[in-house]
Amino acid sequence: MDRPEIFQTGDRVQLTGPKGRLNTFTLSPGGKWGSHKGEILHDQIIGIAEGSVITNSAGVEYLALKPLLTDFVLSMPRGANIIYPKDAGQIITQGDIFPGAKVVEAGVGSGGLASYLLRAIGKDGQLMSFEKRDEFAQIAESNVVTELGHKPKNWSITVGALEQELPKKVKPGSVDRVVLDMLSPWNCINEVSEALRPGGVLVVYVATVTQLSRVTQAIEQTSGYTAPVAQETMVRGWHVQGLAVRPEHRMIAHTGFLVFARRLAPNTVLPKFKTTRASKTQYSEEDLEIWTPEALGEPNASPKKIRKNVRKADAAKQAKLSKGGKDIEEN
Repeated sequence: MDRPEIFQTGDRVQLTGPKGRLNTFTLSPGGKWGSHKGEILHDQIIGIAEGSVITNSAGVEYLALKPLLTDFVLSMPRGANIIYPKDAGQIITQGDIFPGAKVVEAGVGSGGLASYLLRAIGKDGQLMSFEKRDEFAQIAESNVVTELGHKPKNWSITVGALEQELPKKVKPGSVDRVVLDMLSPWNCINEVSEALRPGGVLVVYVATVTQLSRVTQAIEQTSGYTAPVAQETMVRGWHVQGLAVRPEHRMIAHTGFLVFARRLAPNTVLPKFKTTRASKTQYSEEDLEIWTPEALGEPNASPKKIRKNVRKADAAKQAKLSKGGKDIEEN
């Protein structure tokens, strides 16, 4: 039986240098990693335990660890922008993603959230990812395989628009959770509502205030959900060194908004609970215009960079699959 704490051919290693800089690469026999400060042979790392210190050819010491999923998500090749770990954590916990859950995700982006979801649902769950762009689907699949070492049998990626493909893939009322990370999530609320079971959770991730307002309105107007709850998550680190204790000068602030709502039973009318919210509940054609995909825009990487990341992600996947000279299959 393999010892998971021992570095093997095909493993990814994360080296931390003297200034705290992280360097991540895949181990191969005879390989080298180096900089102007010296070289480290891959064979120095293969066969040793995680948490060991490696000395390069110039005598500089590096700490060797296998990257955590969070480390991998932040450094993996990207197509679309990723959902940051701080938001993924909220999706998993407040979305109540549980072992054995049947989850729908759209879009799959670069595969970061899919990796977290697959861990949360376990082997008995099912994750169905939908992505409009084929190259993003390729990058996402390669990244997940690189992280897990295999293509999970309980995960599928469908290329196409969710509102068109979802009714073909699932029976009404059969999905436990739906997570939407897309430019215009309000366009598919009806299809999502049909797929979600009563009590199921809808989670929507959007980046802008206009998207937040539009999707919240769409959820409320279906009359099939609890009142949507919106939030954002900020993470601020602290500098702690002896008695020098203060907030870090930099923090991970706004990345996106999360909206949570639960599906009601058929033909159920939500009671008018007391609320202090007073807002503009009607909107004009001019309001709608600023919420269109054309007006919002879609900040993606250039086609050249995406093609490069497709190749980079696929190369990492192939290295992982050929670990030890044998294809890795899921048990």
